[in-house]
Amino acid sequence: MSVFSNKTLMITGGTGSFGNAVLNRFLGTDIGEIRIFSRDEKKQDDMRHEFQARMPEVAGKIKFYIGDVRDLASVKNAMHGVDYVFHAAALKQVPSCEFFPVEAVKTNVLGTDNVLTAAIEAGVQRVICLSTDKAAYPVNAMGTSKAMMEKVVVAKSRTVAPEKTTICCTRYGNVMCSRGSVIPLWIEQLKAGNPITVTEPAMTRFIMSLDEAVDLVLFAFEHGVSGDILVQKAPACTIETLAKAVSELFKPDAEIKVIGIRHGEKMYETLLTNEECANATDMGNFYRVPCDKRDLNYDKFFSNGDVERNHLTEFNSNNTQLLDVEAVKEKLLSLQYIREELES
Repeated sequence: MSVFSNKTLMITGGTGSFGNAVLNRFLGTDIGEIRIFSRDEKKQDDMRHEFQARMPEVAGKIKFYIGDVRDLASVKNAMHGVDYVFHAAALKQVPSCEFFPVEAVKTNVLGTDNVLTAAIEAGVQRVICLSTDKAAYPVNAMGTSKAMMEKVVVAKSRTVAPEKTTICCTRYGNVMCSRGSVIPLWIEQLKAGNPITVTEPAMTRFIMSLDEAVDLVLFAFEHGVSGDILVQKAPACTIETLAKAVSELFKPDAEIKVIGIRHGEKMYETLLTNEECANATDMGNFYRVPCDKRDLNYDKFFSNGDVERNHLTEFNSNNTQLLDVEAVKEKLLSLQYIREELES
């Protein structure tokens, strides 16, 4: 953690699952300060008391800032003296964004622009923005707003010298047991004696743990070039497989009830589009999509195109490694949340 030694890290949307995972990873290190920026004072108060009780010797490193990424002034107020930013604030629920798409734009697109504007003005060294697989070939408002967020990230990276502020983006799939995700809902349903509700059994989704989400952000932090989108090669499973794995851990004889696809859902998700593959780089466990550095002089492109393209193909939740029930159970049991729920 030497690169973070005595540095100040700001996490937007920091009271969420990702922010908690970063605190658990970083708080005991030699980092100087972690700023939690969010608009919910109740969640901030809960987080403050939790870490004061659990990690009293280092909880003083956490500083809380009330504000909203939609409000540039409040972001600027929290950005002074910050070295690094992890931008996690977002509207993430697919159905709510379908009904209120302008709200998704205000937070996910304009909010990101505000964070980057404030970071550049304050001389922040590195900003990592968190995106989603739903931004690739988006079919819903949440994915569309996140796709536009990525465009804002790339555009902003062109306007600032990378030696001043490096701006990168990470794109990943479903994070198991994160706030608002399906696994906590299923556990709640099982403990209440109700059937598990599944939208479409054959649907596939990428799955990763919160620790793996943090690993991706740290990889982008260490290896990303300004304007990059970094993608992790995550495994996937069908929704039916995930439901059976959760059921077998908590209540093996539980009924699984199919309720149908919700607003704006796809049968499978994509982490790397076929178009992005033209210039993407395979980095082992990750893909790197570099920033398009071309300028607005289109004239030359009428006579000169790209001679070669990479031979990578679209990376989606149907052609990645598909886990079976036992493999998903093993992955679930590695999560502290699942172990605690099994004991309760």
